[in-house]
Amino acid sequence: METFDWIVIGNGLAGAALSYELARLGLAVLLVDDGDPNSATRCSYGGIAYWSGTDAITRELCRLGIERHRQLSDELGAATEFRELDLLLTFPPEVDGANLVGQYGRFAIAPQLISPQEAHELEPQLNVDAIGGAFTVRHGHVNPIKTIEGVNQAVRRLGGQQLFATVTGLVRVNNRVTGMMTATQAYAAGNVVVAAGGYSRTMLRNARLSVPLYHTHAEIVALPEVDQPLRALIMPGVATRFAAEAAASDPATDSLWDGPPHKIAPPVLDAGVIRFLDGSTYVGQVSRFRTDLGTDAIAAVQSEAVIRQGSVPQMPCLANVPGQWRHCLVTFSRDGLPLIGPLPGVEGLHIFSGFTSPFAVLLPIAQRFASWVNHKQQTVADDLIEKMLVTRFSDS
Repeated sequence: METFDWIVIGNGLAGAALSYELARLGLAVLLVDDGDPNSATRCSYGGIAYWSGTDAITRELCRLGIERHRQLSDELGAATEFRELDLLLTFPPEVDGANLVGQYGRFAIAPQLISPQEAHELEPQLNVDAIGGAFTVRHGHVNPIKTIEGVNQAVRRLGGQQLFATVTGLVRVNNRVTGMMTATQAYAAGNVVVAAGGYSRTMLRNARLSVPLYHTHAEIVALPEVDQPLRALIMPGVATRFAAEAAASDPATDSLWDGPPHKIAPPVLDAGVIRFLDGSTYVGQVSRFRTDLGTDAIAAVQSEAVIRQGSVPQMPCLANVPGQWRHCLVTFSRDGLPLIGPLPGVEGLHIFSGFTSPFAVLLPIAQRFASWVNHKQQTVADDLIEKMLVTRFSDS
């Protein structure tokens, strides 16, 4: 039986990018993909918020991330559809935008406050009567699906293998993980990394390991074709999701995440719209804070109605466009940094998940993490990577 240097479980942006970087180092890689069309990456807007760094770590990652995206299509030999466009962070008429200036001033590139009329000039489809104004900044963007396809092709060209299967468990011998299992076969590896997004915590719990990783049920409406060209990416200027994530990831909630299904916090709506270059459009999103993984407790029809009610007043051109409700799991950590690195107490097992704003920061993290684990026996330090290791939560 072939033994791989690395098995990477999960083919979202995290797993694909890490597989690519490991393969670039000449390592034997098996990328495992369960074929889920509703992964977080495939339901993503594909926005690259390279302006959004707030401290030395995130500012450096955003800078490195946008540099990588600007040349990634040439590197992969496949179009990611990278572009830069205007981001409009809109707020309702009853909100005084001047009170938000301080909030946005903390970012590396501060979005600028503009009037409803100025926002309409940037996005003519925007209804000026539905907003009190907006903050605007230039924003990167790629097509998430084409980016993943391009990275997967590059992995295969470098000799990596891709397996379409559902992982049923990890192979563990005492305190070492030596591979993973599917319904039909076991696969051996020197190292296994779980990059399965919202499913990572459950997969590790089944291996008797607990990690402080959390998820939301993110719900969008996918419109296959919007005739009107949309110039800008629309997002809410007053976002409620991050405060809810902070409450949901409080250490006091950990026992709920590992127990029976619980509703941790009420759902929130962050109304936004992005139109891709082929005319397909995503409208969203509802974030639902439930510890279960499925959709049995979610009323899709009601969710779609909430999303449309939040978006159509701003973008009336979307009122009668048919679409499909979609759902995915989006992971986050307690402190906003990803959860990466070897799992304490077990050899050969790593995690690579919990990325906030993944398209902005994930590519440079994957590159540096691959180099770090490849040279770990040579005690090559990387202060940036070491700040993101899962062991930072060991005391708690």
